Amino acid sequence: MEAKFSFVCVLVSLLSLFSLCYSEDSDLNVKLVTSIANTDDNFICATLDWWPSDKCDYGQCPWARAGMFNLDLNNKILLNAVKELNPLRIRLGGSVQDQIVYQFGDMKTCPQMKKDDDGMFGFSHGCLNRTRWDQINHFLNTTGVKLTFGLNELIGKKKPLNESQEGGALVWEGDWDSSNAASLMAYSLSKGYKIDSYELGNELCGAGVSARVKSVQYAKDMTKLRELVDALYPDPTTRPQVLGPAGFYDKEWFNTFLQHTKPGVLDGVTHHIYNLGAGVDKTLINKIQDPYFLSQTAQTFKDISTAVNEYTPWAQPWVGESGGAYNSGGKDVSHTFVNGFWYLDQLGMTSTFNHAVYCRQTLIGGNYALLNTTSFIPNPDYYGALLWHRLMGSKVLSVNHGGSPYLRTYAHCSKNNTGVTLLLINMSNSTSFNVTVKPDMNLYPDKIVNSEKREEYHLTPKVGNIQSDVVLLNGKALRLTESQEIPSLKPILVNPSSPITVAADSFVFARLGYLNTPACD
Repeated sequence: MEAKFSFVCVLVSLLSLFSLCYSEDSDLNVKLVTSIANTDDNFICATLDWWPSDKCDYGQCPWARAGMFNLDLNNKILLNAVKELNPLRIRLGGSVQDQIVYQFGDMKTCPQMKKDDDGMFGFSHGCLNRTRWDQINHFLNTTGVKLTFGLNELIGKKKPLNESQEGGALVWEGDWDSSNAASLMAYSLSKGYKIDSYELGNELCGAGVSARVKSVQYAKDMTKLRELVDALYPDPTTRPQVLGPAGFYDKEWFNTFLQHTKPGVLDGVTHHIYNLGAGVDKTLINKIQDPYFLSQTAQTFKDISTAVNEYTPWAQPWVGESGGAYNSGGKDVSHTFVNGFWYLDQLGMTSTFNHAVYCRQTLIGGNYALLNTTSFIPNPDYYGALLWHRLMGSKVLSVNHGGSPYLRTYAHCSKNNTGVTLLLINMSNSTSFNVTVKPDMNLYPDKIVNSEKREEYHLTPKVGNIQSDVVLLNGKALRLTESQEIPSLKPILVNPSSPITVAADSFVFARLGYLNTPACD
């Protein structure tokens, strides 16, 4: 790598403004012969939650009518945004899913969830009625969603009488009662509803959050779910996957759980990540652009990947829920451009550790949503997710540059196309990088000059404000069309012999279709 100092005004055409810049030249080494990991073809996933409108954090109530009991599933912007990601994975679950029952079978009454100081998370039990389930499935069918449905794991279990128990949330005991879930599944089958996967429980592992279940009991309950799914869905080609345990990683708990889970029970091992801390944290924006801080979570991804490979090699790890900052995210941070430094880096990092799926909390709802909670207009991270979904294939390649840690780099085989697609993230607010790609199998470098152009997608914030909720693609603001459709995302075409310029505070996707990539064949 060669560093260059420049004390002249440089025109940054993508940002359409003049600025004094410090720039670095960086050689990017990409290994094209073998891949290092694999994701699912539908890696991008978003969550929908059950929170009522009066779910509040830090004196604000950022959920409005975004919870699944009252979300407008016919909203045109919502429909168009989901269709653009077709097929989008959606995980329907969240904190209060273990307080929800389903109005099927012999259940006559169906109470609404409401505020309750004695209830988990401050809410009473709630009920999913037939009408709402039909509406949800109409939405799923219309948009082509692959649904993961989170089931209530606490049905049949008893809350301990000893409220003074220490060492985490209270342990709920007893076997899972699968009858209510079976009624939901039977009804769904009778209506022809397609469920891609079922997940049991939410954040009940390890120390738990509001409740917890011991690891051996959880493994027993997961086995019961697998038996239920196998019985109701005898055709393996249409059978939903079984996922769990949907909580925060605790090494001892996870290892014991996986050791007691029989072969073939789990299709995916789901875990949650909120590595940025509380949404009210005043240092949140600094953490998001700190590569040293962000790298700390890599150990968790590695540990889970190792445990899954050792104890349940027939399954693959998933990030089942990740919003960055917990308690609905940061009010002036999580929905803005700057959050992309955390989000896109998480997508790249988890893929290198063989994670199949990454579910973003949320599609809509809270401060960390991909869509604005009240207007449904896409926030900047929606466009980052959309570009990843369109460009980054399932095979992950090794890439390194050995330069500044503020330049984060990821490489995948291109999706439904030739060559390699790079994701370059510049976390520095003062340094731009001129990246020259050095593939390990460039047999005919002299032919690159005359080959097809390189496709580049540069994402930058409006007027350079990293807390803007407007993102620019190649210098043009991304806004909905007059008919409320997602705008087209067109690349600029660049001579492949030139370096890729990654401006300060920006993300770049670059497709190099001309590279010979044996790993991608």
